[in-house]
Amino acid sequence: MNILVCIKQVPGSTKVEVDPVTGVLKRDGVQSKMNPYDLYALETALNLTEKYGGSVEVITMGPPQAKAVITEAICMGVKCGTVLSDRRFAGADVLATAYTLSQGIKKTGDFDLIICGKQTTDGDTAQVGAEVAEFLNLPNVANVVSVNDVTKDKIFISISQDDCVVEAAVKFPCLISVDGDINTPRLPSYKVRKNVTDDMIKFLSLDDFGDQNVKNYGLSGSATQVERIFPPEKNTEKCTIEGNSEQQAEQLYDLIRRIKLV
Repeated sequence: MNILVCIKQVPGSTKVEVDPVTGVLKRDGVQSKMNPYDLYALETALNLTEKYGGSVEVITMGPPQAKAVITEAICMGVKCGTVLSDRRFAGADVLATAYTLSQGIKKTGDFDLIICGKQTTDGDTAQVGAEVAEFLNLPNVANVVSVNDVTKDKIFISISQDDCVVEAAVKFPCLISVDGDINTPRLPSYKVRKNVTDDMIKFLSLDDFGDQNVKNYGLSGSATQVERIFPPEKNTEKCTIEGNSEQQAEQLYDLIRRIKLV
């Protein structure tokens, strides 16, 4: 079974500035890390290959320094990875990001299963996985909380919905997006890190894709544009309510009514 995991490098801090012109995050000089949900996707893939056989590759889109998350994934046990890096990819929304990933996946190879994390901590749209699947014309399932079995042509999974958990069987090839409750990710191996070589990480640009129309990528290929983005304002105002329990309850009720919470 050949598995591909989509991963992303995200800011490692909440203190990230926003470009007032483009509305995108200023990532230069900001410490980065692998998107936490992608760690669950990686662990899922590695568990499957350990149980059923096969290999795991990873793919990411970002600047050249996104190579770091590919290296981390290799240290966790994946075979190799691909970085989709090109200035013409910059500023992409969910649609353009998914399309870029789909083009990179087509160039990378054929896979039985593609796994994504539920969402990213810098975007939180939880839409990329489903849109990649649509561009690749693959069946997809989101909110996967467990993989129950794998046969030659199907994967059997449990899916978390609003008020229940349902089970489903999906034919290969397919794409699934996993939730954070599915497992506990392993740590990268320092011993493996010492043996990571350049040939394990491949870089692709727009010039390598089947579709080289620049209007389908980055800001040009984005169906949505951010009009305004800003960090939330911090409210440090506080008050102390004194008195006995009845007096405190009355003051608290008056406060709640005053700020129109009830």
